[in-house]
Amino acid sequence: MAWISASFLTDAAQAEPLCDALLEAGALSASIEDADAGTPEEKPQFGEPGMETPATAWDHSRIVALFDEDAPVGQMMATAAGTLGMARVPDFALARVEEENWVQLTQSQFDPIQVSQRLWIVPSWHESPDPAAINLILDPGMAFGTGSHPTTRLCLEWLERSVQPGQHLLDYGCGSGILAIAAAKLGAASVAGVDIDPQAVTAARANAERNEVSARFEDSAAPLAGEYDLVVANILSNPLRVLAPAICAHVRPGGRLALSGILAEQTEEIIGVYAPWLPLTVADTREGWVCLSGIRPCCS
Repeated sequence: MAWISASFLTDAAQAEPLCDALLEAGALSASIEDADAGTPEEKPQFGEPGMETPATAWDHSRIVALFDEDAPVGQMMATAAGTLGMARVPDFALARVEEENWVQLTQSQFDPIQVSQRLWIVPSWHESPDPAAINLILDPGMAFGTGSHPTTRLCLEWLERSVQPGQHLLDYGCGSGILAIAAAKLGAASVAGVDIDPQAVTAARANAERNEVSARFEDSAAPLAGEYDLVVANILSNPLRVLAPAICAHVRPGGRLALSGILAEQTEEIIGVYAPWLPLTVADTREGWVCLSGIRPCCS
């Protein structure tokens, strides 16, 4: 069994209406991607507690629609375009999508990851290589953060060096919840996380339950109060710039902050952005990515 995918470019205003029209015309699925992903023009989407919901498409969007193998794709594309009153059908590229055992294929690509001498990330279908270690049970899913990306590794290593028993931690942009869960297993008294993506919040809650740790994960649109001993934000440089006041507001005087998702060439700029609240230095680097950390000064 196989399917046919059709991909084409559009803008933010047309992206969602086109997806809806394609589904009405008979497409099996339709998704929106950033057409500039992987380029300097890539535009991450992010939000801040209390902000309105961010845009759901990019200025340069790519739609990928999936159809049955024998579907009249051209006709269905024309129907979708006509529904929206478009003067012409967008130029689209077709590709054949073969059926695979996706579960088996995915599982074969993810083995246990050793973060350090005592910290492992283990997919649920694997036995832990070291049962005596601190094992984070985590499967790849829709939320970012499986431990394979350099920025996640940098943050995990920082947490292993920094977490002390009894401390309280906030993971700002929690994704899968891996950092908060690791902090809980490393001895933090309480951990919390926020994310703009409701699917990430759902995944983080499920991962905490699977790892048998107590953690509070919330949508970033909900009010967020309180100061923490440790705050970690593994997102991207653009949201890190915009969210600096909000992130720093949750670091208690004398508390520690760690930031990642920062390319080496962005280091000095991010240090400058955060300087009004706390001094940052390079804690570690890996594969062109940087982890910055600092201590919020105590009030005089």
